[in-house]
This record gives sequence, structure tokens and C-alpha cells, in this order.
Amino acid sequence: MTQRPISLCVITQNEADRIRDCLASARFCDDLVVVDGGSADDTQAIARSMGARVFEHPFDGFRSQKAFAVAQAKNEWVLCLDADERVGDDLRAAIEKAFEGGFAGAAGYRFYRRNDFFGRFMQHGNAGADKVLRLFDRRQGGWRGPREIHESVSVDGTVKMLDGYLDHYPYRSLSELMAKQERYAHMMATEEFAAGKRATLTQVIVSPMWRFFRGYVLRAGFLDGWRGIVYALLRVEYVRRKYVKLYLLQHGQKP
Repeated sequence: MTQRPISLCVITQNEADRIRDCLASARFCDDLVVVDGGSADDTQAIARSMGARVFEHPFDGFRSQKAFAVAQAKNEWVLCLDADERVGDDLRAAIEKAFEGGFAGAAGYRFYRRNDFFGRFMQHGNAGADKVLRLFDRRQGGWRGPREIHESVSVDGTVKMLDGYLDHYPYRSLSELMAKQERYAHMMATEEFAAGKRATLTQVIVSPMWRFFRGYVLRAGFLDGWRGIVYALLRVEYVRRKYVKLYLLQHGQKP
């Protein structure tokens, strides 16, 4: 496979079972950067065996960790992935075509990410394919803003769309999913509280219900069958926990 001067940037934490496939899907990049938060498994060794430059860096937030990874890149154009993501063949071809065209007129590119949920990519609801900006000129943008969770890239310039999919495999099991939601709910509540946001009892009650209605009904999550209802119910639990934790914080309690 012909390699292009694009830097792949990935952050990891105990991803020994997934980092190999992630890096292999982006072997068209001539610079592989892995920033590890201090894994207790073989993540770092596997990444090095794949040709990656590995940096161990204490984790102090998703945005900050990803910004640090971009800062280690050798190239100006970077592709940022999570360890549970894979570049699909059509997306790889689209990226290579854009590169051959000199990334003309663009400061960054968005593409669709499709999310696997227990063996199938979701087509509808809140888990349906979403657009992500992950390929960009780091001279014109990056992981910016105050949010350390649900972070995103912004660029100063034109953003174009590429064909193909980024394949996302976010959960190994239901137990991991629920633990991840608990961690994210805590991080979101803590961050929002620090930013001055407060929750009412109405929000604690209504917001989870609205999340279910929006995803399962308005966005047709029911068309994904049993996966659709299971996913919608799990997201209700995430939203409920986030608002309960925020409500507790503003009343001087530790969630």
C-alpha cells in the first residue's frame, strides 16, 4: 500500500485487543502516532510492532489528550481516530483521492461514522450514522474549546465531505457499555457544573424522556428492531444519571 504524508493520531488506554486493527486500517498514513495514558496491557508493545511512535502521557481529558497527540505529528495533515474505529475501504479510497488532489480548497474533511451495536451497524435513531470531522490541516485547526468530553475538531476554513464510512465498534459488552456511560455521565456533570450549568427537577425527569422520544420515535430508532429499543433505553439511563449527578453537585453532594 502506498503511504501518504498524513499523520494518524490515536489515543489509547488498555486497547491491546483493538489497536492493531485500528492502525492497520490507516496504513496509508506514513506516520502513526499513539498517545497512551499508561496502559496495563500490551497496547504500547502492539502499537510499536505496527510501526507507531508511542508516547506515554497522563490522561487529563479527551480533548487535551487528542490535542497532545496532534502536536506530536510529523505532517501538517492529520487523521484522528479512536482505538475502536476503523477506516473503511471506501473512505480510505476517498482520502487517497483527496490527497492526490492536494486537499484543494479544504482545511478539513467530514465523513460518516457508522456505529456498531451488538453485531450490526445502526441505521436509525440517535445511534445512526453521524458526521465527524477527523481529517484536517493542523495549521488551521484542531481539538479546541473548553470541553474535555464529547470533544470535537474545529478548523478555520472550508470543510468538505468525503464518501465512505468510518466504522465504530464502541462496546465490547453490555457491562462495558454501562460502565462507560457511568464514567461519561460523571465527567459531563462535573464539567457542566464547573461551567456554571444547573439542573432543575423538571430536567431530571423530562430530559431522559425526551431523549427516548427523539431517538426512538422522531429519528425512527424503532426501525433497528430490538437493538433500537435496547439502545434507546440505555441512553435514557445515561441522560438520567448525568442530570441526577448535576443536581446532586449543585446541592453540595458528591455523586
